[in-house]
Amino acid sequence: MIIRRATSEDWPAIWAMLEPVFRAGETYAVARDITEDTARTIWMETPAETFVAVTNNDVFGTYYIKTNYQGGAAHICNCGYVTAHRAQGRGVARALCEHSQDVARDLGYRAMQFNLVLASNVRAVALWERLGFAIAGTLPDAFDHPNLGMVDAHVMWKAL
Repeated sequence: MIIRRATSEDWPAIWAMLEPVFRAGETYAVARDITEDTARTIWMETPAETFVAVTNNDVFGTYYIKTNYQGGAAHICNCGYVTAHRAQGRGVARALCEHSQDVARDLGYRAMQFNLVLASNVRAVALWERLGFAIAGTLPDAFDHPNLGMVDAHVMWKAL
């Protein structure tokens, strides 16, 4: 697996991963009917950097990194990760998160924060905790899950 900066040519493969995740509405706080153009802005244009995980020209994971706050808190970044369904359970999310922490340090960030990790996303919560992230707080009924109703969401944080 190679993790490299995403290019505009990667967008169709990235969108193929993002669209089913966004349409399901089970993990990301984006409109389930988000347009491809809006998703591209969120994933490719707004962040400081966007990366993809690739093997033999097959893009099967992606993440973005961006500044979470401005001013006195601009040293805290935020990332979002998606793994293609066909690659889940193979350590891709772990590799992306570890890579993102190195990139964050290189960009001068001193902490990473995940703003809305749903309590119902137990695999993600467990992985982030194994990678050293702590639950800084829990927002009750923060997310209207399409199958579970209102679920809590964690703010997770790690010093870099």
